[in-house]
Amino acid sequence: MAGELGTVSQLWRYPASSLAGERLDAISVGLKTVDGDRLFGLVDASDGEIARPDRETKWHKVPLIRTRLSEDRRLEVALPGGGWLPAPGPESDRAVSAFLGFDASIRPFGAENAAPDYAGPRTEARYAKAPIHLLTTASLARLKALHPEGTPDPRRFRPNIVVDMEPVEGAFPETEWIGRKLAVGDLLLTVSEPCRRCGFTIIAQDGFDTDPGILRNLVRHNAHNLGVYCTVDRPARIEIGAPVRFMD
Repeated sequence: MAGELGTVSQLWRYPASSLAGERLDAISVGLKTVDGDRLFGLVDASDGEIARPDRETKWHKVPLIRTRLSEDRRLEVALPGGGWLPAPGPESDRAVSAFLGFDASIRPFGAENAAPDYAGPRTEARYAKAPIHLLTTASLARLKALHPEGTPDPRRFRPNIVVDMEPVEGAFPETEWIGRKLAVGDLLLTVSEPCRRCGFTIIAQDGFDTDPGILRNLVRHNAHNLGVYCTVDRPARIEIGAPVRFMD
């Protein structure tokens, strides 16, 4: 029996790992990933270490760097107060390095991800956990109830799909969906596992401050988790407003 859950209220992709994401009206979801998601990484130019804002304070300003993909799939980045710069490239690397206070470089993950005229170094993706990360507004509301002074903005958690649904008293509802089938418009998903949160969730971004209480409450009340990872059973393009329902 199918059960209606809510509708898609936000869609995100993250052209560069750890940098700010790109909010879209529609995304195309394949079997392995969202089109245009995590094509690039940011590294310390001195040793090739990939950015880890969750672990090292030197990377804490990275989520303030905005990203987008142009129509021809070229990456562009913008520093706070600045305009868009093409990346990878010397100009964007200089700007990012000046912002962070050490030599850093944006590099593509793999040969297929850079523009044809790019001849610079590349890096290896840190991980590819699952094709889709889904989060509900009900869980955000539950976190807000537990931590009223906090700001549980979706950007702290980097979902691909945010589902608008009624709050469920005392619960983070999608955590209970492991193994269930979901339809998101024409997209078919299997909820595979809860999303274990890390120190990235507490870092300040544009519009909200550093807040250790975010992670502290998730550890205490939801076994470190918020949102779920999903595998893709049927790829599709989805848009804002798409209905979300159980298929089992």
